Amino acid sequence: MKLAFEATAQGFRTFVSDVADGFFEMTHNGFALVGLAIVFAAIALVARPDLREQGEEQLMSWLQSRKPVPAVPEVLVSDLDPTAIERTTATSPLDLPKQQAAVAYWLSKKYRVAAEPLSALVAEAYDLGKRSKLDPTLILAIMAVESSFNPFAQSQVGAQGLMQVMTRVHGDKYESAGGTLTAFDPVTNMRVGVKVLQECIARAGSLEGGLRYYVGAANLEDDGGYAGKVMAEHGRLRQVADGRSPPTTTAPTPALRAQATPAPAPLAKPAEAAADKLALLGDL
Repeated sequence: MKLAFEATAQGFRTFVSDVADGFFEMTHNGFALVGLAIVFAAIALVARPDLREQGEEQLMSWLQSRKPVPAVPEVLVSDLDPTAIERTTATSPLDLPKQQAAVAYWLSKKYRVAAEPLSALVAEAYDLGKRSKLDPTLILAIMAVESSFNPFAQSQVGAQGLMQVMTRVHGDKYESAGGTLTAFDPVTNMRVGVKVLQECIARAGSLEGGLRYYVGAANLEDDGGYAGKVMAEHGRLRQVADGRSPPTTTAPTPALRAQATPAPAPLAKPAEAAADKLALLGDL
């Protein structure tokens, strides 16, 4: 009995030893094969850069696909104001009458401004034109010459917004809208600018004279071509409103070219012109 037990134990030890030796041999050979595979893969990647680049792209794509998508912070979602559209100075040109839409598209192309905010300004200009008895294309022409439809424009002498109103001179005209900071609100600036223009025309007794007052050149021999520029743009906008298509880029008229070449500087730059504008507008 004892001999049988010893024989069984010896057989079991032999079996375990054989299994362990076999596992070691398999593992050793497996590592050797993995090592050889790595060596061959490295050689292939060195010899074929295109394979390496393709492998890197696939690896990055795999890593990106497994990257968790960060949740949108709730603070950003809660900050979205559903009433923002009510404060937006923009409208679809398709909602305008055909004449106004044509003017908006033409100005958008010429001045490289989006048609939607321009459509809102065009509609406001036509509404102001009815109430002030001024041609809406004249109002738009002044904005074009004064600021190129930049509602945040500011001159060296402090004229601000679309119609370049002297805010510190006409601050009282902004009080009903909430204060002088509304000079940078496009619609408010237009309304105040039209009010100033009306006063200038009434004081001068003519449109051209009113434009000279508006730019601060009423007491100067030359307005630097300002009135001519406004009237020329006014004429082009009238053509657009009438269904014609003037070019969006035009050569300067001989009079304006003569102003540009011999050298009188623009009126907004000389100190005397700035002082004159302040004095004239301060009287309005």
